[in-house]
Amino acid sequence: MAETKKIVKYRKPFHLNIEIVIFVIILVYILFYVFSYFTEKHIGIYEVTQGTIAENNTYTGLIVRSESVYTSDYSGTFNYYIADNAQAGWNNIICSVDETGSVSDQLAAAAASDTTGLDSDYFKNLKSNVSQFTQSYDSLSFYHVYDFKENVSSQVMESVNMSALSDLTASGATASDTFHISYAQTPGLIAYYTDGYENITTDNFTADDIQPLDYKKTTIKNNSTIAAGDPIYKQITSENWNIILPVKKATYDRLTDSNVIEIKFKKDNTSCWVNYELKAQGNDYYVILSLHNNMVRFAGDRFTDVELLLTERSGLKIPNSSITEKAFYTVPKEYFTRGGDSNSLGLYVRDSKTNAVNFVATAIFQEAETDYYIDEEEITAGSIIQKPDSNDTFEVQAQSTLQGVYNVNKGYAVFKQIDILYQNEEYTIVKAGTDFGISIYDHIALEGDAVSEDDLIN
Repeated sequence: MAETKKIVKYRKPFHLNIEIVIFVIILVYILFYVFSYFTEKHIGIYEVTQGTIAENNTYTGLIVRSESVYTSDYSGTFNYYIADNAQAGWNNIICSVDETGSVSDQLAAAAASDTTGLDSDYFKNLKSNVSQFTQSYDSLSFYHVYDFKENVSSQVMESVNMSALSDLTASGATASDTFHISYAQTPGLIAYYTDGYENITTDNFTADDIQPLDYKKTTIKNNSTIAAGDPIYKQITSENWNIILPVKKATYDRLTDSNVIEIKFKKDNTSCWVNYELKAQGNDYYVILSLHNNMVRFAGDRFTDVELLLTERSGLKIPNSSITEKAFYTVPKEYFTRGGDSNSLGLYVRDSKTNAVNFVATAIFQEAETDYYIDEEEITAGSIIQKPDSNDTFEVQAQSTLQGVYNVNKGYAVFKQIDILYQNEEYTIVKAGTDFGISIYDHIALEGDAVSEDDLIN
């Protein structure tokens, strides 16, 4: 019988495919990276820079002054003999009201036929006004053209009417019981308009009064028909006047340490130094400027644009989104001492169970006049602090909130307090070189509210 042979299946030796191994490693790494990306907190980083913020400190202000409105006792045709916004001396002829209109017709006829009353002084003043208007002309404020036109027309009418009135008076034509002349009772500027703002003062104004887009004034025109009781002119009797500027809270706060400021009038780009006072009405804030000359330049204006020439604020520039708040415990300074291996500033904290006193090093986040601000994670509410070299104790309870940013220089978040100098809609200027604060080139979290103390930042 033949011998039975056992057949053993040959197994090939295992060969590790290095390409597959590398592929698997890369795949695992990618999956881990993707998983980490979607599960970890992603925080943008901002590098602190030295910078400034350009401030727009131009405001439209309400002009208030001492002014009296005079009305007519008669109905008839109105004529004036002093130019609008011109100075009148005591007992100067200002205007007239002609009940029948006959004298006014003669005035108009005489003015139309004779311009010899326009002397060299008149043309000199006219040339000066034209030159001033040309230098201050702004195409964005075209309405000033109409003001200039009215001003020139008023000057022409003053000279022509006054010359014609002199001629008619000499001929006896004005000797009539129906022709009434008004004389200046006191020296002052004469204006031929009313607007209902004449009785507003720095004491009784409201926010509704400072609405330049809603402003309307009524002009009293030469050779117009008026009724008894109608205004015929108003007189500004003082060079002391005020401009009320509604300002931002930040500007208001910035001006609290002084009462003098340099301003620029956008109307003619002239500047001057003035005194001011601050006034708050609820959530509305005002700067009230006090002026004592140049009233004639603004006699025809109720509103004017004024720029406050404030020094630019410079410091450390950070985005507003980085700013957040954090609560801290406040502990009196006399309870702090130095101890531990690093001679750090800290507190003696009494153990509630064993009554033993242990030194706990604490980070200081802000220094007040009598207290230090410490992190609520280092000392808990109700902790008993023992005063060095004394049996006096202090229970930690009071909390205060500080504004600041999270510094991430070391890869984890550390709160740093800031001292804000100026802020607009996007950026904040903070004081440089403060204790417990930030420095130029520090890296801070771009979204302060998305970070907590000691968060790891990737």
